Amino acid sequence: MTRNWLPIKTNPWTLGLPLIAMLWLLHIFDAPQRLNFWIYDTLITAYPADIAPDVVLVGIDERSLDDLGQWPWPRAVHARLVEKLAAAGAETIVFDVLFSEATPDDPDLASAMAAHGQVILPLHLSPLSSNQLITTHLPAPDLATAAAGLGHAHVELDEDGIARGTYLRNGLGDRLWPSLALAAAGVGQSPGPDPEAAPYTNVRQQYRAVPLAGGAGTITAYSYSNVVSSPPSPERFRNKTVFVGATAAGFGDILPTPFSGLRQPLSGVEFHAQAYSALVENRLISRLPESLSLVLAIIILVFLAVALPRMRPARALGLCLSIALTLLITQVALLLIGSVWFSVAPALIVATLAIPVSSALRLAMTNRFLNRQLDDLAMGPAMSLPKPSVRHPAQLLSHFRALLQPRGWLVAKDEEVIDAEGLSLADVPELTENGRWLHRNNESWIRLVRNGTIYTIGLKLPNDLSREAIQRYLQRLPLMEASTDEPHRSPRENVSARIERVRKATHQMNQMQQFIQRSFESMPDGIIVTDELGVIRFANGHIEEWFGEPTPSLSGLPLARLLDGHDPRETTPWHETVSETLTLAQARTVDLRLSEKSFLIHFAPFALPGSEQNGIIANVSDISELREQQRQHREAIDFISHDVRSPLVSQLALIEQLKRNHGQIDTAQLDQLGMLARRSYHLAEEFVQLARAEQLTETRFYECELLNIVENARDSVSEQATGKGIQLVLNGQEDLWLKGNAELLERAVINLMTNAVQYSPSGSTVTILVFSAGHEACLTVNDEGEGIADEEMPHLFSRYRRQKSSELSGNHGTGLGLSFVNVVVEKHRGSISVDSRLGVGSSFQLKLPMMPPPR
Repeated sequence: MTRNWLPIKTNPWTLGLPLIAMLWLLHIFDAPQRLNFWIYDTLITAYPADIAPDVVLVGIDERSLDDLGQWPWPRAVHARLVEKLAAAGAETIVFDVLFSEATPDDPDLASAMAAHGQVILPLHLSPLSSNQLITTHLPAPDLATAAAGLGHAHVELDEDGIARGTYLRNGLGDRLWPSLALAAAGVGQSPGPDPEAAPYTNVRQQYRAVPLAGGAGTITAYSYSNVVSSPPSPERFRNKTVFVGATAAGFGDILPTPFSGLRQPLSGVEFHAQAYSALVENRLISRLPESLSLVLAIIILVFLAVALPRMRPARALGLCLSIALTLLITQVALLLIGSVWFSVAPALIVATLAIPVSSALRLAMTNRFLNRQLDDLAMGPAMSLPKPSVRHPAQLLSHFRALLQPRGWLVAKDEEVIDAEGLSLADVPELTENGRWLHRNNESWIRLVRNGTIYTIGLKLPNDLSREAIQRYLQRLPLMEASTDEPHRSPRENVSARIERVRKATHQMNQMQQFIQRSFESMPDGIIVTDELGVIRFANGHIEEWFGEPTPSLSGLPLARLLDGHDPRETTPWHETVSETLTLAQARTVDLRLSEKSFLIHFAPFALPGSEQNGIIANVSDISELREQQRQHREAIDFISHDVRSPLVSQLALIEQLKRNHGQIDTAQLDQLGMLARRSYHLAEEFVQLARAEQLTETRFYECELLNIVENARDSVSEQATGKGIQLVLNGQEDLWLKGNAELLERAVINLMTNAVQYSPSGSTVTILVFSAGHEACLTVNDEGEGIADEEMPHLFSRYRRQKSSELSGNHGTGLGLSFVNVVVEKHRGSISVDSRLGVGSSFQLKLPMMPPPR
């Protein structure tokens, strides 16, 4: 039944309110700020600033500490540095070294500073202890008097711990100090007190971002000890501003920057030197208030909330991308050209989120109609496959137990055990990734998240050859929901047309399901379809009838549990057969016994749509009539092998006893009786061998070598050939490896050789050839006997059929020897052919599929 539906529309409120909520939520987690920092760092590192030509660095590096001794050095050493730099013509000397405490050498340093006249010293603001207020720590009085200027050495770290700029003015409320770079530039006269701040309040003004030129080593640097110990170098320092500070690793302040991050932080003196370079080059960047960024984001949000509901998806996408590109270009232009840092991150996030939010609203409204149509589809036969990723962990464990029969298991919710045997919480390893199996020897563990709750599942698998296959199967099993992309749809097609197409497709799918359902129900065999965990998802009416289980109870029942409940077995249990079908992706055929009737169940893996895993299609065939015929056949074989062979063996023993007791019985008669008894025995023996050959399956195959088999057969026939004066010649030196039953193959070769000896004249030669042809192993037996008539060739391998010429020549037999050879060759998927000419001889050739030799 088709239900009515309303046209799909959105309005500014349905789009605007979710965007506001998402923007507010992202703002709580500082997502706009992180995006803002990322854009700034990307631009700054992509377009680094140039260093002013008059800036150099004298670093207190590792070499200086080795040469001049342990820190702190006497201030007379610093005085010598000032004198050397003054002699070299340095215009300004800026120390990034704190001289807060007075020492006896202060007059020497003060005298050198005063003689130069342009030495800048740092100060810093910090509390004396954790319980005290911030105070200003000035240089020692003599040094402060001799200094041309004082500047604070503080660098501002942003919320992410990265140093991007500094405040040009910083101090307590009673006096503000310029930054070290501002003082070095000669414009650092400190203004008066801040009238709006208390004297003990830390006041920071005029924040400026520093466009760095690079990481550590960007500025030309000289070793402190080298400058002190060498003659003045005017070519290095004349008319230069020299920054002096610590650059040795682990010594002095270090700052993570956009260039270095936390891996290779920048020394404080290098940061101040680059700040000075940007200041004198007029490149310092002003940062606009964040309130302006929020205002821009709100304007963009209102515009999109009004415009997008009226536009097609393609045009809406183009509009949002255009706005995002315009915002990025604006920020790049302001930053690189206007030296203004204006964050467009909030507006950029709004423009980016508008498309998925708008599309989600459209899809949500479309789903109202689609869900109604899908309800109609659900009224038909249920053929859906619930994904393992949506099943409860306790249910998953139940399926694993039925499928894999683990030796131990555990399922826990957070730290609470739900079900366990042979495993405990103490055995749980560290699981770092959700939804991914961790295999540890014969234990497999996984952590799953369902509705915010963490579940842990552990399995202790059998420590045999099946363990690796099961663990590979578990690794492929999708237990976490994977994200899928929406299929592409033509933007020119309106939503109403797509809804109509979905309605028609739903109707067609319903008809197809009914067709498939009726087809399965009409099949002569029982059909069971499972998912990737071996759980039954479909069964036709035959299964309900034969197993005596109603169809609703079959759905969701593990296949191994169903079979084990009706035909339990210890040898090759059902769970092993089902498990190997899934894990090894190999077909299996097994006998099944239900209600005194015989069945044959064939397990075949098949690839599930949209998954890397396999399910199982189990075909159950009623072979009761065939089994009855086989039973009768086995009874005949048992009769021949027991009721005929056993008394004949006793008869042979009695004959041998009579031969030893010479009496009235004629020896010739006894020999004749023995010959007949042996013939009867051979008849029974060949019946038994033929029955074994007919029941041969590949489960009894193993690796064997053809040349070795032929040599053993030749040794068995050699006595018979010697008795007739026949020579057996074997030609073959190559090892030819097969997968088969060596015992029956040897018996087949013996039959061929025995026939060749039996039908060859005395003094002749029987030639045996063993060779390879392509991927086949070949055996040829050539004799020089009477040959086979053309009219007898079609019946050569028929049972109980013997050659007329053989009977006339007195070579009596059962007619089962060549039939046995033919059955053995067919069971090995090979072929046998005969080439014979009367009066010349016969040639029998066997061809068997060959396998690579074992390593």
